[in-house]
Amino acid sequence: MNPSQEQSDISIAVTEPEENLWSAIKESLRGSHRNYTTGPIGRSILLLAIPMVLEMVMESVFAVVDIFWVSHLGTDAAATVGLTESLLTLIYALAIGLSIGATAMVARRIGEQNPEGAARAAVQAIAIALIVSAVIAAIGAPLAPKLLALMGGSPWVIEHGSSFTRVMLAGNVTVVMLFMVNAIFRGAGDAAIAMRTLWLANWINILLGPCLIFGIGPFPKLGIVGAAIATNIGRGTGVVYALIRLFRHGGRFDIQRHHLRLEPAIMSRLLRLSSTATFQVFIGMASWIGLVRIISSFGSDAVAGYTFGIRVILFALLPSWGMSNAAATMVGQALGAKAPQRAERAVWQAGFYNMIFLGLVGLVFIVFAPQIIGLYTADPHVAAYGIDCLRVVSYGFLFYAYGMVLGQSFNGAGDTWTPTIINLFVFWLWEIPLAFVLSVHFDLGPRGVFIAITVAFSTLAVVSALVFRQGRWKTRVV
Repeated sequence: MNPSQEQSDISIAVTEPEENLWSAIKESLRGSHRNYTTGPIGRSILLLAIPMVLEMVMESVFAVVDIFWVSHLGTDAAATVGLTESLLTLIYALAIGLSIGATAMVARRIGEQNPEGAARAAVQAIAIALIVSAVIAAIGAPLAPKLLALMGGSPWVIEHGSSFTRVMLAGNVTVVMLFMVNAIFRGAGDAAIAMRTLWLANWINILLGPCLIFGIGPFPKLGIVGAAIATNIGRGTGVVYALIRLFRHGGRFDIQRHHLRLEPAIMSRLLRLSSTATFQVFIGMASWIGLVRIISSFGSDAVAGYTFGIRVILFALLPSWGMSNAAATMVGQALGAKAPQRAERAVWQAGFYNMIFLGLVGLVFIVFAPQIIGLYTADPHVAAYGIDCLRVVSYGFLFYAYGMVLGQSFNGAGDTWTPTIINLFVFWLWEIPLAFVLSVHFDLGPRGVFIAITVAFSTLAVVSALVFRQGRWKTRVV
């Protein structure tokens, strides 16, 4: 071989992966219509994960920007958002649980090449979401002040923050429906549509939020309530767009007029899947309420610092949920196509990608924690808590990466009981008692809570990996 030919071969070997990556990015953002049950696993993961990660990046940006604007209203306002978000985790738990069932069922039907079954499952999932959100609004909104008091809110928070909480609870339908419709798209493999939906919703949130909070231009100055109104308007717009796309013909399945009716048999199967998944997510998310309750005993500065730190951490973890959701879709569709080994390989590969991403992000958080938290507050007491939270929790990011992917993969297979049992052990029998003992009995204060978070999520990853290797999830019927 002559030198010029050898140099040409090397050039091709180097540039081909770059070209393949770039073509995968373009295809995923346009919306890929390929069959994810065949072909290279790595490319399939990328095609699903890229829009899912970008979808979650937008959610992360909103979470950080939202608390940034509210922080300008003072520590008590930030604490109000922190306490309300802890209450909303219960709604998020319900929405995510319902969406897990929808994703698993739709993905399985698509893997079986059964678009009729996928359409019927999608309609019943939406019906369940509407019923549930209406019940939450009717019960939760009137009880907003009492719920804040139960969470340990200060008198200012209860008096001035209850309107924010009331608006968020009354408009919970935008959260539940956004989760549900996007979960249907992800299960079908239409990740790009879910991405565009969330980007639309959150760009409206980001642009409208400061206008309503501070009264910019023709907008009224509504303070902290303005943040809640902007959130509901943005997400409500996203829901309308998503429903238009869902009912438009030409997708992976078409919803026809005869599908628009209640089917108790399908609803029952969805509820069986979703009830366990909801309990699973509730266990994990409700544990955050327990943690905030422990931290609130150390004052508003601790709660505000914790809120800043956790919001930044969500900036990293939410994109990782995108990778986890891609693994769940791959598992559901592969099992529907009777290819369990492909499902298993996809999970480990997605976990590896996630570990690289979170490892790099965790290193940045540990090194630059003071500068990052300094963007949100100049109060040294609040900043100290936020920096400590950011650094301590980031130490466990490598473990979180695999734990997140494994948990979602169980759900994608329809095995919602396994992660439920693991969550119950890790979060309620391990994390909460550990946080209380470290913070109170060992006098570590809020740092004890931060350490407990890191230990618990690392434990979750190890236990999930051991159980996943046993392979019982491969035989679940959805």
